[in-house]
Amino acid sequence: MKKLLNTLYILSEDAYLSLDGENIVILKPDAPDSRFPLATLENICCFSYKGASPSLMGKCRQENIGLSFFTPRGRFLARVALSDGGNVLLRKQQFRCGESEAASCEVARLFILGKVYNGRWLLERAIRDHGMRLDSAAVKQASNGMKQLQEQILQSATLDELRGWEGKAASLYFSVIDQLVLAGGDVFCFTQRSRRPPLDPMNALLSFLYTLLASDCASALEGVGLDEQVGFLHRDRPGRNSLALDLMEELRPVVADRAALTMINNRIVGKDDFTWQESGAVYLNDEGRKRVLTTWQERKKEVITHPYLQEKVEWGLVPHIQALLLARYLRGDLDEYPPFFWK
Repeated sequence: MKKLLNTLYILSEDAYLSLDGENIVILKPDAPDSRFPLATLENICCFSYKGASPSLMGKCRQENIGLSFFTPRGRFLARVALSDGGNVLLRKQQFRCGESEAASCEVARLFILGKVYNGRWLLERAIRDHGMRLDSAAVKQASNGMKQLQEQILQSATLDELRGWEGKAASLYFSVIDQLVLAGGDVFCFTQRSRRPPLDPMNALLSFLYTLLASDCASALEGVGLDEQVGFLHRDRPGRNSLALDLMEELRPVVADRAALTMINNRIVGKDDFTWQESGAVYLNDEGRKRVLTTWQERKKEVITHPYLQEKVEWGLVPHIQALLLARYLRGDLDEYPPFFWK
């Protein structure tokens, strides 16, 4: 089993990354240099404008260390491709599957089935644990509606039909997600999903966590030899990691949404962790990003039992395991892709 190593997050906007031997060096004006051994890292996420040296990028590619660049607000910019391209036959099979709508739909509906199932799990668990503090009837109604849509999702014959059922399930899910906010309701009141830009703290937090999850999924896909830009549900578009967006669908509720609700309800993040702009956009500030990233890293180290493998693994390895199972399906070792059904 793959070993979960550390992810290094660089949040200083004026930081520049360079290489010194086997160490990454973080250079900042008027501040001491910081050094970290590359041998302890599997991913580096840089939220700086200045970027990194070519020697560091080359070293990361050589050592298969993911290096991703984001704006300080969390918008993905680029990533350094890993040197191990994987099995060319696997990628050719991925391309063939991606070019066929019927084959793509077979995989995509399992991604969406996992997403809806895990979204229902989040709602049902909220009813079980906090039934007296929320409108249980409304949450249960949404959960039952999503359950009925699961059969429609499995019967979808086209990607457009599948997207339609997924949209209805998402509408039900987000219509009651505000019920799961048990603290800070005046700040984290949620009415609808807004992305570009996020218009409230809840959407800002979700967007940031989705960016982190997408980066983890892209690294996992590269690690097993798949091309993260050739997707099945999300079709090809220059510059978009379509397969990473596919893979993260089933993990959104139990990884990102659950993390956001935990941070809010445990008062890890609050109003002071966000900035409001005149345009109406809301973003995490420096302190907010630090709190979120610290909690995110801690949660990735929590141990669970994988529902398909029935082995104890860390949460941070779940994207890698799902990427590995997807690769096994494409190679013909599995009859179908097994979604991550959290229990």
